Amino acid sequence: MFTIVYRDKKWELKDGMTVRDAILKVGLDVEAVLAVRDGQLINEETLTRDGDVIKLVAVISGG
Repeated sequence: MFTIVYRDKKWELKDGMTVRDAILKVGLDVEAVLAVRDGQLINEETLTRDGDVIKLVAVISGG
């Protein structure tokens, strides 16, 4: 199991899926968030591991 954290919400999911699949499973837009594990930015194809805590950060754009 691993944990996804976004703002004040947490989800526990089965490990072994890609970050992209995990983001979609919790109902968020893959294009709207960045994933961070252990303080390092990870891409959406990264496989989740048992015990991971993946923090999602909203993407903010402007111009």
